[in-house]
Amino acid sequence: MEGKMKVAVMEGIGKMGFTERDIPTPKADEVLVKLDYVGICGSDLHYYETGRIGDYIVEPPFVLGHEPGGVVVEVGAEVKHLKVGDRVALEPGKTCGHCEFCREGKYNLCPDVIFFATPPVDGVFQEYVAHEADLCFKLPENVSTLEGALIEPLAVGFHAAQQGGAHAGQTAVVTGSGCIGLVSMMALKAMGVSKVYVVDIMEKRLEKAMELGATGVINGKDQNVVEEVKRLTGGRGCDLVIETAGTEITTRQAIEFTKKGATIVLVGYSKSGELTLPISLALDKELTFKTVFRYRHIYPMAIEAVAEGKVNLKGIVTDVFDLDDVQKGMDYSINNKAEIVKGVIKINKEAE
Repeated sequence: MEGKMKVAVMEGIGKMGFTERDIPTPKADEVLVKLDYVGICGSDLHYYETGRIGDYIVEPPFVLGHEPGGVVVEVGAEVKHLKVGDRVALEPGKTCGHCEFCREGKYNLCPDVIFFATPPVDGVFQEYVAHEADLCFKLPENVSTLEGALIEPLAVGFHAAQQGGAHAGQTAVVTGSGCIGLVSMMALKAMGVSKVYVVDIMEKRLEKAMELGATGVINGKDQNVVEEVKRLTGGRGCDLVIETAGTEITTRQAIEFTKKGATIVLVGYSKSGELTLPISLALDKELTFKTVFRYRHIYPMAIEAVAEGKVNLKGIVTDVFDLDDVQKGMDYSINNKAEIVKGVIKINKEAE
């Protein structure tokens, strides 16, 4: 398909603009996707606000966005499993396939991954993208491209739940009820965890957690979180924690309110990259710590969970912004964290 497409670019810290680029031509093993929706992720906001995450530094003009859903409009010569008109969710990381991690199936640890919106690789706040067909997952009839865009964060939640060995009969606590906290809570419920409590200090996010199926919520601003978890569990403590807030206080609390032998899955990144923790208590309890970096082999399971009604992905979306309003969308997401849970950029004005 020839022609130009509109691309939203980060021109500097806190500044978005637009440019035109050629619509990409798909290679033999790729498909061209007309994007409908792209989610706004916390990492997009962090790059927008500070210009970097660790060693990844934005060199403007840079394209943000790595949570895409859209429709196939052109198919490469070697692609057999997709056709024009298929609605798809795009897994944003292309790995090498040859390193020890790829060969072991732990492809999310590939050192040579090319991942949308991770500098210097551009993201997809744009109208079209050519992407490897094996990383484009067909959506069932009852799953929208809006939900397709949110499969990416949901995959993080499922990977976290899997890392924690989530299963029926457990009591779990999710610390932080932003997007990743909420999808982690829903993933735990979908995997059969009996009771899932959510901790945050923002009331609107806790209300959203209850709306989406949390067993109960704890407001850390008004309640003693450790005492409340112990009360809710009859003094035992919980079996599993998914820590998505990335703060020292929530991680320390997790070590305190878990029962002996429990598992804590660390998902959230702290601002400084470091935490000081009561490790002697963790040793006394023989806690297991697991960590999460993105996900692997999760998209089909996540899509199926949405199709079967086990996960209400649309429910986490609080705000939708047109591509033309991307600056407003980014600024609003940063300045209204107490009000907004998940913002999405609507790329295609005609999308449902």
